[in-house]
Amino acid sequence: MAFCLLRPFAVFTTLAVAASAQVSPSLLGHMEGEVYVSPTGEFRIPTPVLPELGGVITDTDNVVTFSDSFNTHLSIACFPMDASQKWELDTRSRRDYLLYFFTTFVLTDFQGRFPGSAIESARFLPDMLDGALITFSLLPGGSSFETKNSIVDAPPANPVTAKRGTMLFIRNHFIYVISTELAERATQRSTYHKTVEEENTQLSEQLINLSGRFVFAGGKTAKP
Repeated sequence: MAFCLLRPFAVFTTLAVAASAQVSPSLLGHMEGEVYVSPTGEFRIPTPVLPELGGVITDTDNVVTFSDSFNTHLSIACFPMDASQKWELDTRSRRDYLLYFFTTFVLTDFQGRFPGSAIESARFLPDMLDGALITFSLLPGGSSFETKNSIVDAPPANPVTAKRGTMLFIRNHFIYVISTELAERATQRSTYHKTVEEENTQLSEQLINLSGRFVFAGGKTAKP
């Protein structure tokens, strides 16, 4: 039986790559001051973008994307786990399940949009959020910052390979997928010389810091 998240994940990756060029006329979730509250009420989080810097927030029932005109482009997906996914989790370790979920749904959709996309590496954090997985992926031509920072609104002749960090974890029978792009690969281009280790550290720090700002249903925070 096909997992019900296949279609929503197509929405997730579309938002994750293209939403910065669109402005949603209204949110399905809502703002409480500077805090975004998801449509399902499963989580709330202080917005990481500012309107003064071109910040834009768009969402669907299960995905919210935050972007600005400089170096922020991140998406948070929160999907309820159906019976088949609960069974998959019961038959695997937390690490193996999260890696299975990423490769089956997230990476597959990246590959459909950007041929040649691949997971570069992954790390499991057993003491964070009852077990969280961070993956690092390379997406040829998959940067959301190329046209945003170019003089003409058209893809460059030699698009960079985007690098995305993605964190996955489970909370209250919902699976969370947080994904962010390393903007400097596109915005700095020829002057960019970070090592793979430096890239992974930067993306990990961004994802870990963001995950620590969640407040979940029931008032529980994401901090261990």
